Amino acid sequence: MLKPEIFGLNAYAPAEIAEKIEQSGVAKANLPLLPMFMLGVVAGGSIGLGALFYTIVASDTSLSFGVSHVLGGLVFCLGLTLVIVAGAELFTGNNLIVMAWADGRITLAALLRNWVVVYIGNAVGGIGVALLVYLSHHLDLNDGKIALTALGIAKTKVELPFFVAFFRGILCNVLVCLAVWLAMGGRSVADKILALILPVSAFVAAGFEHSVANMYYIPLAMMVADFGQVPAGFDASSLTLGGFIHNLVPVTLGNIVGGSVLVGLVYYTIYHKAHGAKPNVKSAA
Repeated sequence: MLKPEIFGLNAYAPAEIAEKIEQSGVAKANLPLLPMFMLGVVAGGSIGLGALFYTIVASDTSLSFGVSHVLGGLVFCLGLTLVIVAGAELFTGNNLIVMAWADGRITLAALLRNWVVVYIGNAVGGIGVALLVYLSHHLDLNDGKIALTALGIAKTKVELPFFVAFFRGILCNVLVCLAVWLAMGGRSVADKILALILPVSAFVAAGFEHSVANMYYIPLAMMVADFGQVPAGFDASSLTLGGFIHNLVPVTLGNIVGGSVLVGLVYYTIYHKAHGAKPNVKSAA
């Protein structure tokens, strides 16, 4: 009798996913600097496109709160789909590289190198897409409601108290890294896309905080506040570089805790013995 996995009908088992993620972590940590940075730019731009898609849905005031957030979460999945299927380096998903570090396959320096380079690349990509969107006058659509929605999204984010942003960052990256974990279990493109939809749409619908998405949302609103026409009665005074940093610091820290500790290290602890001893590989990076 033919085994179903020959035809890709079965997902990888959790222990196999853990091994695949560790192997991927080694490869990611040892990427040359320029490809690592450029793949980070691609990922930041991809998440920005997902955020753009979300903003279109959110600008439709005829939708109820629940429908708007759930539908917006579904279309936001475009971003992580592009990252996983087309291939890119996303800081939040790369928090799972901690599994390779915990197993001694890469050094702490290699882990931090990847996070820093990819984070900067993500910022360049997200801000770059925000600039293109601003210059395209996309925000003028729907009688300017897209611009108002973009301003409102960013204002809410920059005015979050530090620890609220931090805990929302934790919850966000728990779901994002679970999405990456589930997608890694798929054997086809369709499997991977289907696997990531629910966790990603859940974090977006719940209003949790994703550092890379905020690298698009907040700079875009800052461009409108600084160079565009802010709707009458809208207070854009908090949309500043200081407000951006005030959001990004706790959200980034929360993302690291959620992805690295609550997903990466938890799954490492559960599964690292399930597939035998592994070599203690030290990266030269």
